[in-house]
Amino acid sequence: MLFISKDAPQLNGEIRDKELRVISETGEQLGIMSAKEAQKIADSKGVDLVKIAPQAKPPVAKIMDYSKYRYEQQKREKENRKKQKTVETKEIRLSINIDIGDFNTKVNQARKFLSKGDKLKVSIRLRGREMAHSDLAVANMQRFAEELEEEATVDKKPKLEGRQVLMFMSPKASSK
Repeated sequence: MLFISKDAPQLNGEIRDKELRVISETGEQLGIMSAKEAQKIADSKGVDLVKIAPQAKPPVAKIMDYSKYRYEQQKREKENRKKQKTVETKEIRLSINIDIGDFNTKVNQARKFLSKGDKLKVSIRLRGREMAHSDLAVANMQRFAEELEEEATVDKKPKLEGRQVLMFMSPKASSK
């Protein structure tokens, strides 16, 4: 059994309108005629009668090979999905007392993410007494942003949210 979605157009015998504006396979207007006449023309050519504009007065129907049309439509949709670029958000965690070697490793990792076109969420989780020194965490974030200023722009400046300092970055248009 063939399942057709609600938004699928009406075909052949499903069309109950008295009058239709009919368009041929080549795109020329055949004029306004009854649904039965249009169905006879479609049957004689061995193709389907498809209602393409039900809201029009009178509704517009086209004589076409519907299965071929659906196949082409699905092919176009698949091609469009391939061309879409999904932007991921990658997270990099720093710490308040990060050493220069670890800091450079995180910067290099961030460069790699940005070169792929991903967005960055940079976070520092503050534990215990570190909460009293949130200014050091913000300073680390700003240093991180300065290191990446050629590759990225800061979307959201470093800000203390609960026990975390968060900053969001996205790649610059020229680095893509």
